[in-house]
Amino acid sequence: MVGYLARRLAGYVVLCLVATFLAFTLAAATFNPIGLLRQRQPPPPEATIQAKFHELRLDQPIPRRFLTWLTGVLHGDFGNTWQGQPITDELWRRAGVSLRLFLLGTAVGILIGVLLGVWSAVRQYRPSDHVITIASFVILSTPVFVLGTLLKYGALEVNDLVGSDYLKYTNESTPGFEGSWLASLGDRLRYLIVPTITIALFQIGFYSRYQRSAMLDVLGSDFLRTARAKGLTRRRALFKHGLRTALIPMATLFGFGFGLLITGGVFTERIFSWHGMGEWLVQGISSQDTNIVATVTLFIAVMVLVSGWLSDVLYALLDPRIRVRS
Repeated sequence: MVGYLARRLAGYVVLCLVATFLAFTLAAATFNPIGLLRQRQPPPPEATIQAKFHELRLDQPIPRRFLTWLTGVLHGDFGNTWQGQPITDELWRRAGVSLRLFLLGTAVGILIGVLLGVWSAVRQYRPSDHVITIASFVILSTPVFVLGTLLKYGALEVNDLVGSDYLKYTNESTPGFEGSWLASLGDRLRYLIVPTITIALFQIGFYSRYQRSAMLDVLGSDFLRTARAKGLTRRRALFKHGLRTALIPMATLFGFGFGLLITGGVFTERIFSWHGMGEWLVQGISSQDTNIVATVTLFIAVMVLVSGWLSDVLYALLDPRIRVRS
């Protein structure tokens, strides 16, 4: 199994570098920061424009510019924006925001989605199955910005009902909040509840549908009937053998779904005023900043790498054939 995981990790690292290089190349070939500089009113002196041109290394070939940027990244320096602001500090702050927001929402969504999918499959065509199916399709067909706005109104109603403003939904924490680390954690959790529910609801609808389908494929299998014939109860056979097998095709979805969720979380971050990586990517594109786009792409690629590799670990643990082949 170790050899299998090592080969998969090496492949992910190569793909990570390729994806970052392609994003850097596309951005460098299409962006025109000097044109934006010339459009300022009043326009800066030509000497300033030429100095910025050489500072951004626009006179160098794109592969050479990428190697220069990558060398800095390997030393912990992600460069500057074309306006001269350092990227590294902003990267870690925004990465922390996105991970705090999406990790919890994804974990809750996967756990509840899998359980509902299994329950729906075991009770196929019963009222509970129909209710879960209809609710999932309603959630999946609702755009995230509509779902987030509805939950904001719901939070307002809850606050009015209990006579308190406990459920916060704008910003990441109370501005100027001072207190112990425990009080600060409680304050941040209040702002995290509604955005987390927004993310988790879509994940629940998504994973419950896939898990139901995977579980239905397993319910009529021969190995479950064999397990029952050997004396296992239906519940023990389902959870010990059926669920483990049904989770195998889901492992890939668990891994790659999280990495792609960050790029699709722009609306969630915008709705709740969370200044994370998705919002930063939009800002980088609108300001035509190659370094920001490359940095965000690298971050997303690393998240896909880590989550994909963890899904491979889960896959290997669930499927003994992987351990035998490796």
